[in-house]
Amino acid sequence: MIPESNTAAPLLAVDGLRVYFDTDDAVAKAVDDVSFHVNPTETVCIVGESGCGKTVTALATLGLLPRPPARIAGGIIRFAGQDLLTADDAAMMTIRGKRIGMIFQEPMSSLNPVFTIGDQIHEAITVHARNSNIEARKRTLTLLKDVGIPDPDRRYRDYPHQLSGGQRQRVMIAMALACDPDLIIADEPTTALDVTVQAQILQLLRSLQQGRRLAVQYITHDLSVVAAIADRVYVMYAGQVVEEGPTAAIFQHPRHPYTEALMAALPTASRRGQRLYNIPGTVPHPAHKPTGCAFHPRCTHRRSTCRTDPPDLCDWGHGHRARCPILHAAHGSHAGGAS
Repeated sequence: MIPESNTAAPLLAVDGLRVYFDTDDAVAKAVDDVSFHVNPTETVCIVGESGCGKTVTALATLGLLPRPPARIAGGIIRFAGQDLLTADDAAMMTIRGKRIGMIFQEPMSSLNPVFTIGDQIHEAITVHARNSNIEARKRTLTLLKDVGIPDPDRRYRDYPHQLSGGQRQRVMIAMALACDPDLIIADEPTTALDVTVQAQILQLLRSLQQGRRLAVQYITHDLSVVAAIADRVYVMYAGQVVEEGPTAAIFQHPRHPYTEALMAALPTASRRGQRLYNIPGTVPHPAHKPTGCAFHPRCTHRRSTCRTDPPDLCDWGHGHRARCPILHAAHGSHAGGAS
């Protein structure tokens, strides 16, 4: 459940979400009782290995999952107080793009190769607003300038293949911002970019967020990105949130063995020249998860109970919680205090 708070209501609140995929052989539980929230103007990162359910959670939020094979097996998704899972198609069409913008992982497959980038941004504007063609073109050129595309008048007529990877991602950001949304969901937007361009895109997102007072839900597997941009972090593994809390608490005092392992695998200056740590094993298939704690086959802290007892989130205080009773018991004298 979402923790109680004395602050204003979250902009986005996901509670007990379950997303299952029906296959010929079994039911794949891609998202299995996930809860998180994003406050206005806040940056929240959802982090984890590929296959942990991050992207499925985002697509479920926007109603973009194919049904079938996907189905929402339980939970609530509220945006600005409205339950998105009970909203009809017309309501979702209003919310997608206008209230919630999405930056997809791979712009080359997200942008239409047979239309110019100007036409595609132009369409994103006119779908949700009654702008004239002249107004929409002016708005498009302003957006291209805002996201750092040089010579917007010329680039307006370019096709996606004529732009670099970084420029295409900037176009995707412009499309997400086209209707001044309250929330941006960014799904691994810098994965295919080199380190220099990645830093530029992250700085651009941060600048736009501050200038427009946006909330951002950032999906990534890269902890260095998380450290640079996040206010709060949710660590996902095998379809569940295994740890959550303020960024400083997660990085300074990880309280779940999976988070510990992710931190150990992070390159740092102090580990220069050393072989990088590799977490043994792989993320389990969502249709064939281990009993008990899903991480126990890969965990160095495991006990016999980990094989049989599904763990609950344990409270470490100040909004920091982790799904590991073993570490919680080992540090029991500090549990509930400052992280």
